Amino acid sequence: MEGNRNNFTNEKAKEKIDQAESMMINTISETMDLYGVTPSVGRLYATMYFKHKPITLDEMKDALGMSKPSMSTSVRKLQEINIVQKVWQKGSRKDSFMAEKNFFNYFTQFFGAKWEREVSMFLVSIQKAQEQLNEVIENSEADEALREKAMLHYKQLDDAMIYYHWLDKLTKLTKSGEIYNYIPVEDTDEKE
Repeated sequence: MEGNRNNFTNEKAKEKIDQAESMMINTISETMDLYGVTPSVGRLYATMYFKHKPITLDEMKDALGMSKPSMSTSVRKLQEINIVQKVWQKGSRKDSFMAEKNFFNYFTQFFGAKWEREVSMFLVSIQKAQEQLNEVIENSEADEALREKAMLHYKQLDDAMIYYHWLDKLTKLTKSGEIYNYIPVEDTDEKE
């Protein structure tokens, strides 16, 4: 009788763990989709997040039912945003990978890289656009209405530049980890 209860308890425990894992994999995948990571890549990261040892491409393929080339492309994408690393495993010739488990590291890597790219693109574009607009503004032969429109655009881009300089500072604080000096990480146990 005791053995049956343990089996039932173990089966029930496994079922609860699987349900919790599945729910979180779906949530992680959906939230990554909000930030431009495809659901399949998000699902791969989330699946890897719950693996407590390195995992090979073959193991990932079996877990997710994706093709090996698709899996390889997805892993590469996750490596590019620094949330999956290739790890060496003694005695194995296959590449193995581990997901970043620390969401604070994930945050600094993922958002730092995205914001850095955005800042760079916008500051270059704003400078080039303002050069073009300035040519219209300074050209006395241009129609007054067009010069006025160019001035409004120029001013609007000046305002955007304020935001992008601020975002640049935030990006540097995030990538260096200094942001945690301003917004400290609190352990949830300390709040209770």
